[in-house]
Amino acid sequence: MIVAFSVSPVGAGEDVGSYVADAVRVVRESGLPNRTDAMFTSVEGEWDEVMDVVKRAVAAVEARCGRVSLVLKADIRAGVTDGLTSKVATVERYLEEGAGQA
Repeated sequence: MIVAFSVSPVGAGEDVGSYVADAVRVVRESGLPNRTDAMFTSVEGEWDEVMDVVKRAVAAVEARCGRVSLVLKADIRAGVTDGLTSKVATVERYLEEGAGQA
């Protein structure tokens, strides 16, 4: 499965980068395939291991702020591995094929 999630403190003001970094650090230290962009962090693996990482990422933010917001989207598909890379590669292939089309 792939989970895209965003975790942020509530009531900590506008500058939440250090809180988000705490959550992303947990994801990166997990050893699971992951990717972070401006809006979400995506992590790929089995249900229990991915949800454990999300839970620990939330706990890392919660340790510094008593209230946390979590947005989560999951793509659950048996038998698929390397989805973080292959899904993007598929879209890029279609973009290249259509490059000359109006």
